[in-house]
Amino acid sequence: MATHSSILAWRSLWTEKPGGLQSMGSQESDTTESHHHLPLAGFLPPECRYRLVVTAAVGAPPPCGFPIGGGLRGPAPRRQERPDASMAATGAAATDLEVVRGKRAALFFATVVIVLGLPLWWKTTETYRAPLPYSQISGLNSLKLRLMVPVTVVFTQESVPLDDQEKLPFTVVHEREIPLKYKLKIKCRFQKAYRRALDHEEAALSLGNIQEAEAMLAEPSEQAEGSLTVYVISERCSLLPQDMMSYIGPKRMAVVRGITHREAFNIIGRLIIQVVQAMSLTEDVLAAALADHLPEDKWSSDKRRPLKSSLGYEITFSLLNPDPKSHDVHWDIEGAVRRYVQPFLSALSAAGNFSVDSQILYYAVLGVNPRFDSASSSYYLAAHSLPHVINPVESRLGSSAASLYPVLNFLLYVPELAHSPLYIQDKDGAPVATNAFHSPRWGGIMVYNVDPKAYNGSQLPVRVEVDMMRVMEVFLAQLRLLFGIAQPQLPPKCLFFGPKSEGIMTWELDRLLWARSVENLATATTTLTSLAQLLGKISNIVIKDDVASEVYRAVAAVQKAAAELSSGHLASAFAASQEAVTSSERAFFDPSLLHLLYFPDDQKFAIYIPLFLPMAVPILLSLFKIFLETRKSWKKPEKTD
Repeated sequence: MATHSSILAWRSLWTEKPGGLQSMGSQESDTTESHHHLPLAGFLPPECRYRLVVTAAVGAPPPCGFPIGGGLRGPAPRRQERPDASMAATGAAATDLEVVRGKRAALFFATVVIVLGLPLWWKTTETYRAPLPYSQISGLNSLKLRLMVPVTVVFTQESVPLDDQEKLPFTVVHEREIPLKYKLKIKCRFQKAYRRALDHEEAALSLGNIQEAEAMLAEPSEQAEGSLTVYVISERCSLLPQDMMSYIGPKRMAVVRGITHREAFNIIGRLIIQVVQAMSLTEDVLAAALADHLPEDKWSSDKRRPLKSSLGYEITFSLLNPDPKSHDVHWDIEGAVRRYVQPFLSALSAAGNFSVDSQILYYAVLGVNPRFDSASSSYYLAAHSLPHVINPVESRLGSSAASLYPVLNFLLYVPELAHSPLYIQDKDGAPVATNAFHSPRWGGIMVYNVDPKAYNGSQLPVRVEVDMMRVMEVFLAQLRLLFGIAQPQLPPKCLFFGPKSEGIMTWELDRLLWARSVENLATATTTLTSLAQLLGKISNIVIKDDVASEVYRAVAAVQKAAAELSSGHLASAFAASQEAVTSSERAFFDPSLLHLLYFPDDQKFAIYIPLFLPMAVPILLSLFKIFLETRKSWKKPEKTD
């Protein structure tokens, strides 16, 4: 057997055949090498009957104990494997498998938390906020109101020259901007439609009495709210006194004296504008309506006297008898309300709903001690002490906090015998003719003195019958002022008849509706703007669907009211403005807006962090470790042969 100095590779293929054991060096050994048939197959161990590839060094024994030279020396001793190396390899493989499983588990949990957990938590804990028309609400601040007053100008025969009569009919538009320092730009537009008089109108205007003519002209048809009709009569017509150029009555009608001049239309047009402005919209009327929205230095306190627009009002008449031992006072309040107050409230029914009640309070005294005037042997209340009268009395009237609508109080005070007679003085120290005063947006007080002759030869208590007509005249005048119905600013040489038994003229009601419509639009716009700003600043306020629907309804009502005002439809414009105010305030004061107002985000995280932190920390640490290992494997250089 020869020795070799280099590594020798053995490649033997052992196969068992029926005649013995055959050894083949390679696949081509069938043709290049001789076959050796060994009959000693039974002496070979079982492991040597299979194909083996053995690499041995010099002097290493061949497989199965055969010598390198090819002889058989018997079975070689079996090679023992090292148990420590096998166990170490098995442990390393198990450790690698556990690491892979840990990485996969961490990635799986992180994926579940990010894909499912966080969206589910965010959706279940988010504050529901229905979408609102923020762009439309912001556009309301630049809203431009055009208040159109439809005016029909009717010319009778010989009221203008014949050349001008041939130009009829035609329409003239006169527009002017009302200078108010307010974000709403208000323009008043008078659309004058000129036409000739009809036959029944000519017959009515030919009468000698203006009131009969007005009654006859009002019979055929009733005019729409907010519209006016001006009749132009001839210069020599006896319907008006010769020193009068115009007439304003209780209905939506006026009369203007014509003129035979080549500039007749221009002269008459200017006179018509003066009359129409007195009967419709003026700067003072709108300033009083927008008193709460204008700077305080712009208008006096008188402009803030009218009541705010509301869906209803409660009126309370109270009789104060501080000395029932001396005065047995009787008043027919039910009959007075039926005769004087109810017609006035019926005429005002378009502006709101009214409820009336009455009460008698005994031993109710004023909170101010009157001063004695020795010159007149009477007592008086100075003007500066009148504000101190209301507070002590108001505590006896009953609380108005439970009322949904504004409450107006009208007090009839019969002074006690020790302070009779009692008079009210104005700022100049002169006694007030009506012996009454009123407080803005609260009501009025009238002092009713008992006739001194009632004490002659009479035993106490003296029976006192209140003159309700005189009392109701004062209370109705105060009620008009509290509703902003002031005396009109008449043009020069204008004949004017006051209201009839209703206590209010028809065009005064229209003017009140104009003012209330503008006030409602201003209030609704301010409320919606404030609500949008509030919801924009505080993100955890819940906006429910019903609140959003009220906001949408209010915005649509504001836009509708503005469109109706520009078209001259006063009744529908006022109804839309009321809806705008009602919907905007219902949305602003909805209780659901305060549900999560006191549950800010820091409290939310303070509640959820103790629950989620124990679960999140292991996941985050595992992800961080995986990231570090991945980055380390990316930076490790690859081995090259």
